[in-house]
Amino acid sequence: QVQLVESGGGLVQAGGSLRLSCTASGRTFSNYSMGWFRPAPGAEREFVAVISWSGGITYYADSVKGRFTISRDNAKNTGYLQMNSLKPEDTAIYYCATTRLGVVLTTIVGRYDYWGQGTQVTVSS
Repeated sequence: QVQLVESGGGLVQAGGSLRLSCTASGRTFSNYSMGWFRPAPGAEREFVAVISWSGGITYYADSVKGRFTISRDNAKNTGYLQMNSLKPEDTAIYYCATTRLGVVLTTIVGRYDYWGQGTQVTVSS
C-alpha cells in the first residue's frame, strides 16, 4: 500500500520560513516525479512545484518562484519544500503527490495518483 505522509507545517509570521517534508512508503520513490499542491479559489488544488524522479529538473508556479525550493532525497524516500519569504496568501493546506509511472513533470492534478493527507501552513501578517 502506497502512503505519503507530510510534515513540517505550522504557524509562522510573514517573511518567515518553513520546510515541509513528504515521506513515501509502498513504492520505489525514485521512479516517480513528485509535486506539491495547495487549494485555490475555484480549483480543488493549485500546482505549487514539481521535481523529476532524479531531482535534476524542477518547475514552479509563478506565485512561488524565487521563494520556494523543491528537493528530494531518494535514499530517504523523502521530498521537501523549502518555503522562504512566506506571505499571508501562502496560507493553505499543502499536499504532496507522486505522478503516475512514466510521467516526468506535470502541473496537472489528474496525472498524480497518490496523495498525502496534507499539512497546514498558516502565515500571519
